[in-house]
Amino acid sequence: MVAGITVLDPGVLSLVQDIGRYGVGKLGLSQGGPVDCHAFAWANYLLDNPANTPLIEITMGQARFRADHAISIAITGADMQPCINGQRVGMWQTLALNAGDELSLSYARRGLRAYLAVRGGWAVDGAFGSAATVVRNQLGGLHSGLGEQVGGLPLAKGDWLACRPHALLPRTRGVPARFIPDYDALTPLALLPGYQLDSFSSEALAAFFDGEYTVDQHSDRMGVRLNGPRVVSKQPGIVSEGIALGAVQVPPDGQPIVLLNDRQTLGGYPKLGCLTRASLSMLAQTRPGKAVRFYPAKLTDASLQWQTFVQFFDWI
Repeated sequence: MVAGITVLDPGVLSLVQDIGRYGVGKLGLSQGGPVDCHAFAWANYLLDNPANTPLIEITMGQARFRADHAISIAITGADMQPCINGQRVGMWQTLALNAGDELSLSYARRGLRAYLAVRGGWAVDGAFGSAATVVRNQLGGLHSGLGEQVGGLPLAKGDWLACRPHALLPRTRGVPARFIPDYDALTPLALLPGYQLDSFSSEALAAFFDGEYTVDQHSDRMGVRLNGPRVVSKQPGIVSEGIALGAVQVPPDGQPIVLLNDRQTLGGYPKLGCLTRASLSMLAQTRPGKAVRFYPAKLTDASLQWQTFVQFFDWI
């Protein structure tokens, strides 16, 4: 017997994601995966799922699902005021859906993306070792994108996601309050300076680190465009090279772009450095029009923070 949920309304954008598709940059493929690894990891952790278990990443909200068996779920990330059969339920905790129950998510009040997990994970075939949905690569999601199938499709009305039948969790589990981010806070984002930092004058660096930027409405899973103080590079272009997750590149217009999971694999703009994974999670939840600031981080501090995360969640 197979359990699952039916997508009644996918909302603005709902994508199946695991931690991503690694080792495929040489093929010109993006890694995909959750843009907020903090919320993603907690959703799986609450349900005793392995770190790489596929979840649904829901952007902006307005999504609805119906369960056809009793299942245990968890919802983390942006506050989308979830309801079960019209009754409000909590975020950042485990929940039970009975057969026929309808789960609805409203428009995100705080943050931008929520993560819907089920105990045991959604049963989705992978492509190149990952179920992560990358629309631009036509890979992942409900259809792998291998063979004659076209993958990389967002969830659509009427889609059905299978999961393994399981016993409901005997009690509610929740994330401790100190680990639940305040997505409305103007939290300074940590940037690890890169080897191209000398391409920028002291005046340009002061403009970046002392300034305040707003998230542009044209941001997406490829990158977050920023509007604010102009940063001018002494070297407007470089030979194209591989781009790391979180790289902050500066195109000729001087408005920085922070590259996310679905970024292109190569780029020829000078880069200030890379955001830490924790700061990337916060930036991924920052809505268009909201302000962000940056500070230069130390590699030792960022490494310790990431090691703690990896060890706690058994991140692959």
